[in-house]
Amino acid sequence: MAKISPVSAKYIVHATIEIDGVVDKPDVIGAIFGQTEGLLGADLELRELQRSGRIGRIEVNVDTRTGKTHGSIVVPSSLDKAETSIVGAALEIIQRIGPCNAKIKVTKIEDVRVSKRRFVIERAKELLKDLMDNVMPDSQELADEVAYSVRVMEIIEYSRERLPAGPNIDESDEIIVVEGRADVLNLLKHGIKNAIAINGTNIPAAIIELSKKKIVTAFVDGDRGGRLILKELMTVAEMDYVTRAPDGKEVEEITKKEIHKALRSRVSVEQAKLDFSREPVAPKRRDFRPEPRRPPMPSRGPPPRKFAKMRLTNDEKTKFRSMLEDLIGTRGAYILDNKLSILGKVPFTELASTLKSLSTGVYAIVFDGVVDRNITIVAERTSVSYLVAMSTKVKDTETRCTLLTVDDL
Repeated sequence: MAKISPVSAKYIVHATIEIDGVVDKPDVIGAIFGQTEGLLGADLELRELQRSGRIGRIEVNVDTRTGKTHGSIVVPSSLDKAETSIVGAALEIIQRIGPCNAKIKVTKIEDVRVSKRRFVIERAKELLKDLMDNVMPDSQELADEVAYSVRVMEIIEYSRERLPAGPNIDESDEIIVVEGRADVLNLLKHGIKNAIAINGTNIPAAIIELSKKKIVTAFVDGDRGGRLILKELMTVAEMDYVTRAPDGKEVEEITKKEIHKALRSRVSVEQAKLDFSREPVAPKRRDFRPEPRRPPMPSRGPPPRKFAKMRLTNDEKTKFRSMLEDLIGTRGAYILDNKLSILGKVPFTELASTLKSLSTGVYAIVFDGVVDRNITIVAERTSVSYLVAMSTKVKDTETRCTLLTVDDL
């Protein structure tokens, strides 16, 4: 009798069996062949399928305890999906084995090729890492793209707070504190393995403890969000040095040259605090009071356009502020409907393309970034009422959308 090798099987039927009595393996196998005979027609007769090698050897494992028998059945198959499913279902019609009542239940049909693909992927990763360790210097340009995936494998989760960090965070005497996971990955990509992310707006306890034992450099984005996080870090943790990405850029997107330039230009935390103290303080917001009318100044150009703006409610203000705080350091964007429910979250770099694919139904967008002219144009076409961001390069009179920043909230 021919039999199929487990290596050549495409699918494996797994089933459980429960018998109210004591039986042996041959009794189970005999019942399977005997009670399915003639049930599925000549093309799916189990004996013929096994003889031709399309069904392999049926494995039965049974265990008898307290007068009852329990076990498992494994059927390898090289049939197609539909035929294998029919054979599996046919097992469940067996209700008696010998003199005993029995119940067979198919638990799953395993696609052997899936596990083989999984093995191929894992093995390919190992081979790729070995290849990268031995790559020749003159081949470095060819390996730049795959090097990033190898670095990603090195990222760890530090402390109970599961902070993204490089593999040398414990061994190194100096560490670099960044804002998010993407920043750690970019530093790993360029060989810096002692970075750790705060992963949010609140400074984790693990960062505070590390700052007491190690020399710490805070490396934040070159935007308003980075300045806010930097101020909080200097307040609650024992920072030693401070540096920032170039203005308007983020740590996750800057090049190797820009990273090393920023780290070489780091300043002591005392100097950073002194620089902050010299910054002009923004005037406090005051309640609006009508001012006396003044005669209009002559103007050579056309008057600025006026748009009807949405009036912000207290509930909207609270939710916008909370969502914006959640997004600090993530470079993400929330897309909201008119009930302030989140329709989706996308990376900021994909925001414009996502809005272009949506014709209606978007009420507000909250994102960790800067409002520019391109975003306002796309938002106006989608009839967006609110754009909520860290800062803006667009004047309120230049768009129909209502613009809100951290200062407004």
